[in-house]
Amino acid sequence: MSKQGATIGENIKKYRNKLGISQDVLSKRANLAFHTIAKIEAGTTPNPTIETVKKIADALGVSLDDLMK
Repeated sequence: MSKQGATIGENIKKYRNKLGISQDVLSKRANLAFHTIAKIEAGTTPNPTIETVKKIADALGVSLDDLMK
């Protein structure tokens, strides 16, 4: 395995899909811009700030650890 597990973006997408919500709904729940969510999931922002990841984790109802492993 060349990478150390899934990326934050892949984990966000996984948990978002589990909840059955769109990127737009997640962005509103997390109080973030839609493009922020889209870029993180696409991997064009591979290292978002911890504050951003915390907002997303809270909006998804998961821990920071869940998103970062």
